[in-house]
Amino acid sequence: MNIFPQSNVLQQLPKQFFASLVQNVQAVIAEGHDVINLGQGNPDQPTPAHIVRAMQQAVAKPMYHKYSPFRGYSFFKEAVATFYKREYGVTVDPEKEVAILFGGKAGLVEMPLCLLNSGDVVLVPDPGYPDYWSGVVLARARMEMMPLRAENSFLPAYDELPKDVVREAKLMFLNYPNNPTGATATESFFQETVSFAEKHHIAVVHDFAYGAIGFDGKKPVSFLQVEGAKDVGIEIYTFSKTYNMAGWRIGFAVGNESMIEAIHVLQDHLYVSMFGAIQEAAAVALLESQQCVAELVATYEARRNTFIHALRDIGWDVQAPAGSFFAWLPVPNGYTSETFADLLLKQAHVAVAPGIGFGEHGEGYVRTGLLTSEDRLKEAAWRIGQLQLF
Repeated sequence: MNIFPQSNVLQQLPKQFFASLVQNVQAVIAEGHDVINLGQGNPDQPTPAHIVRAMQQAVAKPMYHKYSPFRGYSFFKEAVATFYKREYGVTVDPEKEVAILFGGKAGLVEMPLCLLNSGDVVLVPDPGYPDYWSGVVLARARMEMMPLRAENSFLPAYDELPKDVVREAKLMFLNYPNNPTGATATESFFQETVSFAEKHHIAVVHDFAYGAIGFDGKKPVSFLQVEGAKDVGIEIYTFSKTYNMAGWRIGFAVGNESMIEAIHVLQDHLYVSMFGAIQEAAAVALLESQQCVAELVATYEARRNTFIHALRDIGWDVQAPAGSFFAWLPVPNGYTSETFADLLLKQAHVAVAPGIGFGEHGEGYVRTGLLTSEDRLKEAAWRIGQLQLF
């Protein structure tokens, strides 16, 4: 059999951090241990029943057994517009300002390919979601990191970025509520972002994957709520977190007309849109009762409170996340994020994600997911406490 080498571009893609994490966890499980896996971001609850029923009924419709319209069904894009008006007070043109995505991740990876040329500069949060890096590599662009520090509430400080980097930047990724830190953004920060992007002609991509998940009665702010946001950027939304539809692979981008058109042009060549039954079920998710979302957020908030309280009880000085379903926890003295994560897995049989996997400024932290029951979260804290590290 001939062996055909992968292209240079594929060989330059970042190593899939979470794939390695899964392998390590599986190895410990194979030894017969009960591992509490807090290292991944895979929602543990089922898709709400009314959305599943809508899909089941839609699958039987012959109209969906043909190719879908290249840029998606108008009814779905109109549902997106209705959703944004209802939830955020934002008016969206469904045909010019909405693009259907094959999951939020697809849109995030596509954006550099849509807008950048070889060598162009992209501003990327550090720590941040590693798949931002993948799109940059595929576009043969260049990453410049924006440090997210605790002392600045895990928001980038634009005035600290090197002037030559800002001058060259063409694209910027943001993500609030944030993965991995659980931080949220304010309207004033987004106003600052719009001014910064306008001044330097930088396209903004706001990853709003955890847009529904805010705690303590505070609803996360949409980037598009700020005046002028659509002039400089888009927001990418996924059904994976809000509606527990991770396996359905559906999301959408909303905002700047030229950026939306660029997504359409690329996807016209990659796909023939999405199975219509999924689009119909997604429209139902957006338009019908949002009680399932309220209940889900309440579940995550209860888990957060239980977990953070249990960690503080063992002497670990941790901060509660303001949003998302992650907690960002400082590593004790004497450990790196990787050595600490390795210790927890091998000694406490608790899997966490080392912060270094999210970028250089993730060092000193581990990320945990609130994606198991309160009892399991309490047990995880108890197991960690038995190591007497705090």
